[in-house]
Amino acid sequence: MTMKVVKKTADYTVYQRGDERYAVKDAEKKPVNGDEKVRILLEEGLIKVAAPAAPAEPEPAAEAEEAPEAEEATSEEPEAAAEAEGEDDGEKA
Repeated sequence: MTMKVVKKTADYTVYQRGDERYAVKDAEKKPVNGDEKVRILLEEGLIKVAAPAAPAEPEPAAEAEEAPEAEEATSEEPEAAAEAEGEDDGEKA
């Protein structure tokens, strides 16, 4: 794998690897990783970091579960009442 020198300063050297990614080594030739590497690459304009997407407001789980049950109970009550009325009418006749 060949690495091309992109920028060399007194503090670090930025290389571009064969797979188009970047490597950073400090003045002592030790690899730089993590937040420090990201900071250096951002300063050099080699990478762009997008702001994280705002998290969607999650619905409270308790309310989400109760709502369908309430709708089911409401829809079942008129049917049960209609069946009961139908049975009463049939018994009287």
